Order: sequence, then C-alpha cells, then structure tokens
Amino acid sequence: MANVTISHVTKSFGDVEVLKEFNEVFEDKEFITLLGPSGCGKTTMLRMIAGFEKPTTGEIRIGEQVVSSQNTFVPPERRDIGMVFQSYAVWPHMTVFENVAYPLKIKRMNAATVKEKVDRILDVVHLSQYADRIPSQLSGGQQQRVALGRALVAEPRLLLLDEPLSNLDAKLRESMRFEIKEIQAKLGITVVYVTHDQTEAMAMSDRIIVINRGVIQQVGTPEEIYRHPANQFVADFVGKVDFLNVSVQNGVMQLKENDQSIPYSGDKKGDLILALRPENIKIAKTPDPALPCLKGRITTCFYMGDVYDCRIDIGGAVLRVITDAFTFEQVKVGEEVYLAIREYILFDEADTDEQLKIVT
Repeated sequence: MANVTISHVTKSFGDVEVLKEFNEVFEDKEFITLLGPSGCGKTTMLRMIAGFEKPTTGEIRIGEQVVSSQNTFVPPERRDIGMVFQSYAVWPHMTVFENVAYPLKIKRMNAATVKEKVDRILDVVHLSQYADRIPSQLSGGQQQRVALGRALVAEPRLLLLDEPLSNLDAKLRESMRFEIKEIQAKLGITVVYVTHDQTEAMAMSDRIIVINRGVIQQVGTPEEIYRHPANQFVADFVGKVDFLNVSVQNGVMQLKENDQSIPYSGDKKGDLILALRPENIKIAKTPDPALPCLKGRITTCFYMGDVYDCRIDIGGAVLRVITDAFTFEQVKVGEEVYLAIREYILFDEADTDEQLKIVT
C-alpha cells in the first residue's frame, strides 16, 4: 500500500507559519495535485512528504510507516519514493541509460537486473531509442522523461513531482501531461503533483487540493473544484470568472451595477456575489426563453483559432464571453446582444477575515 496519511501537520520558518494545519489521506494509486499560487505552501508540503523538510507539528505516514513525527524522522533515501524536480537535474556527462540506472547502481544491483529494469522503464517513458545519447542531445521534453524514468526505475511506492513541466514550451507541456498520467495508470503508483497551473491540475488529477496562504481552501475532483468552488479564491484561481454584486429578493436577482435582473428560484437571499464563467454564457441576437438573460454590447473580440474571446459591456460592468467561431459569425463588435446564462455560481458576501484569507 502507498497511501499517504497527513495528520495535524504544520510548518513554520522562524515566526512565519507557511503551512497551517493539514489533514488529508492520499489513497493508494491516487493522483493528487497540490494546487495554488507561488508561496502558498504546496512545495513545502511536498518536501515534508519527501523528507527534505521536517514538520513543525504533526505526523506523516507512507503506508503503515511513520516517516515524520515529533519522535520519528525517516530520511528521504529510506522512504521508498521517487521525485522529479522542476529542473531536470540529469547528469550531463552520463548517457540516458546511465542516468536512469543510477539509483539501481547506488543499491548495488547486479548488471543483468539493472539492464532489465532500465530497459523496461525506458520503454515506458518512450526513450528506448535514445539510451546511448547524452542529455545535451535531447529535447527538453526528452530530458524531463529521463528524470521521470530515473525516479521510477527503483519501483517506488510513491512518486512526487514538483512543477516538472514548467520549463517546457506549451505544446510539450500538453503532451507530457497525458504521458505522465498514462505512466501512472500503467504502473499503478500513487502520485503527488505540485503545480500552480490549473490546466495541468484539471487534466491529470483524481483529486485536487487547493491551497492559499498555507490554508487548504478546498479538496475535490476537478469537476467539483471547477463547478462548485468553495469560495471566490477557488473560483478565480481555477478557471476564468467574472464577479458581479447582486441582491436577491422575491425570486429576482438584481444586479447592483445596473438596473438589469434575472429570475432566481434558489433559497439564498440578500446581498450575494454572482460568479459567471465565460464559457457558460451564450451570445444571441434575441433572448433565450429557456435561460436567464442579460443585455449588453460587444466591445472587443479576439480570434483565438478555435474560439472567439469577447468582452461584453452590460452597463457598469464588463463580462468575458468565450464563444465558438460559428456563433460570432452571426454578431459583430458594436452590436447589442443578449447573454443567455447556462450556469452560474452564487457566493455569500465574504466578511473581512474571509477576504483576507482568500486574497493571493
């Protein structure tokens, strides 16, 4: 079993508490992503799991083994983990085969076993044909796969990845996301992945843990995090969103920015925050009788190839709308349009303490 149990873990550097109480269980074979902005504490948590940092308080277990507690500390090399860093950290003077074989040679395995294990992992990470090359002869994506192969070759029970794709270009990042997920599924290992990129988190994770200022904001599947964010920080950090101030009474949601309103049949009342994601708004020349609609004027529109990214002035506020090319062929910049709202999120107006907690 390679589940990870984190109980009452905190971390302080001097008087600065960088990670507040963290309690979570990562299940065996689960792909967990720690997601948040720079400085939120996610890498600190990963380093404590790895054994590069000691928790200030609390306990960490990997499987049934306590690896960190007030009375116990197991060093990284005895935790049976593999780790891939943001920098590739491959040996420049060694071949691909030698780089991947290094952890096995440290364990003094015989040559036949080393060759068998390295050949298998090179096949998994699609580098068999590059076994005799040195890193300078490889692309960035290939070097990252070398680092991944080296982390996997000793068959660790847990794989930790610290922003491993941030140095790659956009196209390579996209392909590597799917390769890492495919490798994890093939080998059946537990993965803890750190990133500030919400697209990576959404594409790869079984569950996402959103962290800000050392505080866990929400834990859930990618769909739960995206469609049912716990607060405004999560909604804003995971995806694109616009916020409007509204007042809800007697089955009507009144916008405070102007005199527009839409019907509302939920049970919330009073002053609220309306969150609208740009892909959940449909542009039309006439109102959609089946959906709540706002009215506005198209001010700008950017052609992105597969979609148009538009800004709509609704009077007192501007909404972002992402629509397909076919839709935009029907309307032009400067025209008045209706915005049919297919899905929205409502938040209670946060008090001062809550706002401080969720602001980046």
